[in-house]
Amino acid sequence: MNDAERNTQPPDEFASLRKLAGDMGLDPQQVNAAFARAREAAAASDGAGLLNDIRSFVRRFCVFPDEHCLTAVTLWAAHAHMVEEFHTTPRLAVLSPEASSGKTRVLEVLDLLVPESLLSLNASPAAVFRTLANKQITLLLDEVDAIWNKRGQDDNHEDLRALLNAGYRRGATIPRCVGPRHDVQLFKVYCAVALAGLGDLPDTIMSRAIILRMRRRAPQERLDPFRIRTNEPQGHELRERLRKWAVSVGPQAGEAWPELPSAIVDRAAEVWEPLIAIADAAGGPWPKLARDACVELCKVAQDRRMSLGIRLLADLRVIFEKAGNPGAMHTQVIVDRLVDGEVNGLEADAPWGELHGKPLDKRRLASMLAKYSIRPTKVTVGGCSLQGYRLEHLWDVWGRYLPPVSSAPAQPELPELPASQAGNHGGKPIPDVIPAADADPELPECPITAAASPVPAIPGIPGIRQAKGASEVGAAVCRRCGGEGCKWCEHRGTPGAAHE
Repeated sequence: MNDAERNTQPPDEFASLRKLAGDMGLDPQQVNAAFARAREAAAASDGAGLLNDIRSFVRRFCVFPDEHCLTAVTLWAAHAHMVEEFHTTPRLAVLSPEASSGKTRVLEVLDLLVPESLLSLNASPAAVFRTLANKQITLLLDEVDAIWNKRGQDDNHEDLRALLNAGYRRGATIPRCVGPRHDVQLFKVYCAVALAGLGDLPDTIMSRAIILRMRRRAPQERLDPFRIRTNEPQGHELRERLRKWAVSVGPQAGEAWPELPSAIVDRAAEVWEPLIAIADAAGGPWPKLARDACVELCKVAQDRRMSLGIRLLADLRVIFEKAGNPGAMHTQVIVDRLVDGEVNGLEADAPWGELHGKPLDKRRLASMLAKYSIRPTKVTVGGCSLQGYRLEHLWDVWGRYLPPVSSAPAQPELPELPASQAGNHGGKPIPDVIPAADADPELPECPITAAASPVPAIPGIPGIRQAKGASEVGAAVCRRCGGEGCKWCEHRGTPGAAHE
């Protein structure tokens, strides 16, 4: 019996039915064909079993940091077969800090599982444009760190970035001039894309991607040897099963509105919605596996996107919470607590004590917060009127840029007080005092306390009070530094004195 004849034999579970059909005088070949079609239909309907088989196949050749990455790769391979049914297609970013971490192997295994794959190390944007114009492909790009790590402007690389960004959404096109008459042609760019490289990708691509942080395989982590000539048949068999299953469940999954974890919103929801819809269509353990992977891998993406400015906002929230969320705090107190971060509840790796070779100061703090439209203002805390920051100004920015915290108190209502009561707030004292070196020589030392509410601001009226260090009663405060001292004051010989 040759291989072709052996493959046409019905499965053992149909043996009794086959014998009965023979007794009834039915054509054995027609009976065998009917049983084969029934087996294919049963396999196509078993989505959970199919995803389990794909997961086992990938696991044989790839080592991931955790099971969530393996779940994401399995669901992404299935989504590539029904990408035209979804409104978005998440990018799969397989990244590592060092070479030989298994990134290329992930793409090679996916190459066997996804439809119409194009695995390339250096595909030009023009080649990708033309290929997509002819058919729907799955783009697998390796060593992408070599593309965007180059210095200077490169139009080809910017074209590829535009293709990857725009092609994230179904129906997306990019206009290009073609031919001797420079006719404008709209190129379709919607396709599933997996990328592998060292380091990170541009932010616009990372925000559209499921990020897998790969690492080198440990000596005790064993894998099967991967050889195309021996593993390709099994991979293609799984690919064919995926194709048939996608035909049966793709339209339903594409129109579904899966329930996402509560913390997954905005772009993260768009990225994960197709994969969770596929998991729901498969059933079994996959709906829970997909949602668990979604939550954990979104944390990886959030950690990566924390810029220095976001880190500052997060640490400021900790500083204010540790102080009981006062209505305002003086700038020097905030700076001191940021610099001594670990003592004041910040993480041990807080960068404010050694920021570009020196500790954070008031000027740098003001510069970093100015990007978020937060500027220092005069606040009276414990009877001392100095530059500081109000809680009401920071609260809105925290809500926009930081994830919510379950223990966050309700937003305080900050009543405005009449000017006669300014400085008498009865707030809870903070043990810190202004260091003598930084305090004005003409003002007595006073404890800096947390104000329960800020001094009401009067817009349009410049602050006038006795100039620090000046003998004239009613002298105006320096408009350049607000009385805190600057080079102009020192040049005039009277720190804080009024000058133009």
